[in-house]
Amino acid sequence: MRGTPRGLGHNSGVSIPQSFIQELLARVDVVEIVGRYVPLKKSGANFMGLCPFHGEKSPSFSVSPSKQFFHCFGCGKNGNAIGFLMDHAGMGFVEAVQDLAQQVGLQVPDDRSTPQERERAAAQRAKQLTLTDVLEKAAEAYARQLRESPRAIAYFKGRGVSGAVAKRYGLGYAPEGWRSLASVFPRYDDPLLEEAGLVITSEDDADKRYDRFRDRVMFPIRNVKGECIGFGGRVLGDDKPKYLNSPETPVFHKGRELYGLFEARTAIREAGYALVTEGYMDVVALAQLGFPQAVATLGTACTPEHVQKLLRFTDAVVFSFDGDAAGRRAARKALEAALPHATDTRSIRFLFLPPEHDPDSFIRAHGSDAFARCVGDAVPLSRFLADAASEGCDLGTAEGRAHMAANARPLWAALPDGVLKRQLLADLAQLAQLPAADLGALWQQVAPAERAPVRPAGGAPTDGWAPPEAAWAGEPERPRWSPGAPRRKPWEPGRGRWPREAPPPFQGPRPAPASRADHAARLLLSHMQFLEELSPEDHQALCAEPPPHGPLFVWLEAQYHEHGATPWAVLQTQLQGHPCEALAQRLMTGSHAQTEGDVPELRLELRGLLNRMLIEHIKAEESALVAQVAQDPAALQRYRELQAKRRALETAGSLRT
Repeated sequence: MRGTPRGLGHNSGVSIPQSFIQELLARVDVVEIVGRYVPLKKSGANFMGLCPFHGEKSPSFSVSPSKQFFHCFGCGKNGNAIGFLMDHAGMGFVEAVQDLAQQVGLQVPDDRSTPQERERAAAQRAKQLTLTDVLEKAAEAYARQLRESPRAIAYFKGRGVSGAVAKRYGLGYAPEGWRSLASVFPRYDDPLLEEAGLVITSEDDADKRYDRFRDRVMFPIRNVKGECIGFGGRVLGDDKPKYLNSPETPVFHKGRELYGLFEARTAIREAGYALVTEGYMDVVALAQLGFPQAVATLGTACTPEHVQKLLRFTDAVVFSFDGDAAGRRAARKALEAALPHATDTRSIRFLFLPPEHDPDSFIRAHGSDAFARCVGDAVPLSRFLADAASEGCDLGTAEGRAHMAANARPLWAALPDGVLKRQLLADLAQLAQLPAADLGALWQQVAPAERAPVRPAGGAPTDGWAPPEAAWAGEPERPRWSPGAPRRKPWEPGRGRWPREAPPPFQGPRPAPASRADHAARLLLSHMQFLEELSPEDHQALCAEPPPHGPLFVWLEAQYHEHGATPWAVLQTQLQGHPCEALAQRLMTGSHAQTEGDVPELRLELRGLLNRMLIEHIKAEESALVAQVAQDPAALQRYRELQAKRRALETAGSLRT
C-alpha cells in the first residue's frame, strides 16, 4: 500500500507519539534524504530532478527546503521525508521513522513499552546496524577481490556481464582459502562474523573457524534501504552445492527478501511490472540485456511476504519459470502466495520458458524482443489457477471434474472477494459442467455448528433465513432481517430490485447526514482490506482531509502497512488514547455504523466516494491554476489535463453518492 503518513505509527507494539514525528520532521532535511536517491539541481528556491515515481525526460519533481516537502507536477506524488522513504524505498512507517531518527541521532520513543523493553529494542537495533556494517565491509572486500581474480572476471564476461552492471549489483569474489576474511577484519574470532553468517565455527572445536564462502563469485543481497544483509555465492566449477546462501540471521530472512529489489525499484516503476526469476544470475543477466526490473527469490519458494513486498512498488507481477516439472512446482507455490493479494486492480501472470532455456539463454538465442513478447503473452493468474486445479484430472469423466473442483476450491477461496473471484467461479463451474450457482452454493457451505438457520423441508423460511445461493444465481443476496421486523416480499425475477414496502414507522428526527469523509472512514474501519486496492492519488486525497479525518486516515494507513487488515475490535484497542479515537468511536457506534451490502457493493460505494473527493480536490487545483495561466503557459496545459480528468470522473459509471 502506498501513501504519505504524517502521524502516529505502530509496529509490533510500538507506539510513536505525534510530538516525536513532528520533531523528527523538523530535524531532518528532505532535500538530503531525497537527494540520496534522486539527482537534484538547484532551481530558484527549490531543487528539481526527474521524478522517481514515473518515467519522464524533463524534470518536474520539486523538493522544497522551506516546506520540507516534495511534489511532482507530472504525477502528483507528494509528501514529506517519511512518505518518501515509504513510497520510494518500500519501507514500513515505523521503519522509515527509525531510519530517519538514526540519521539525526534521535531515539524513537515508545509510549507503551517499559524501560527494559526500550533498552532491549535499542540493543537489537544496534546489533542489526553492527551486522550490516560487518556485511558491508565484507562486500567491499569481495568486490576488491573480483578485480584481482582473472577466473572470476572470465566467468562474468562469459555470461555477458559488463563492468557497469557488476558495479551496480556489487558483484564480487570470495577467494580460495579457509580464512581469507582474516585479512579483512582485525579480529577473526569476533562473534559478529559468525552471527552475520560469514564465518562457521566447528561443532567439534570452538576455536576452529573458517570462511563460509570460498572460491565463489558473490552476489550481495540488499534490503530496500540498500544495506547489505547477506550473500549468495556461486561456484566457478562443478562443486556442490552450486549456490550457497547466507543463513538466517537477525538481519536476513530468506522468506521476506528478494534479490535485486533495491536495484530494480526505479526500473519496476518505469516498466510497469516486476519480473520474478529463479536465480541471482538471471537477475544480473536480464539487467544486462535490457530487463532491469527483474528480481529473484533467495533459493526458497515464493512467499506471501515476497508478493506483498513487490506490490509496494507495482500492481503488476510476472513470474518467470522453466517449463519443466520443477518450474511448474515453483509456479504453483508462487500462485498460492499470490492468491490472497490478487485483487481486481492487479495483474499477476506466469511465464513458462521452454525446458532447455532460462531467461538469459532464451534472450541470447531469440533476442530481447522475443522475450518481451513472451512476457506480454504470460499466462494470467485465472488461467493458471484453472490449469493447476485440472492437472492430473480427466475432465471427460464426472469423477475427474469432481476432482478438479476439489482441487480448485481452496485456491478459489484464497482470492479476495471481487469481480475476479466471481468470474473465476463461472470459469471453474464451466469446467466442472455445473451451473455457477450450484458450485458457489456448494463451496459456500459451512460446518453444521456455524450454519445459519435453514429453510425447513417443504415449508416457508424460518426467522432470519436468507438464501446463501442468491448471490451466485445472479440475484442480490436477500437482506437479513431481525425478529419482529416486517418480512420482505419475495424477489421478483426480471425486476432487478426488491418490491417496495411500507415505510417504517416514524422514529424521531433524523441525525445530521454523514459527510463523505465520515462514510469513507467507516467503510475503511469496517473493511480495512480496501486500503490495498486504492491508488496513490486516493491515499493522498484521504490523508489531505482536514482534521480529524485526515489524521485518522493516516493512522489507519500506517496500521495496515505494518499489520495488514485488522478487524475493528482490534483497531478499537489500538486507538486508545489516540487523538482520533473519539471520531472513530462515533463513526463505529450505533446502528448507522453497520455497513450494509455485500463486499463488491461496498467496494463500489467507496470508489464513488473517493471519486467525488478527488473531483473536489481537482476543482480546487483548477481554481489555483486559473490564476497562474497568464504568467505560466504550462499551467494552461495542466489545467486542461485536470479538466479532462475531472470530467472522466464525473461520468464514470461507478460514481455514486
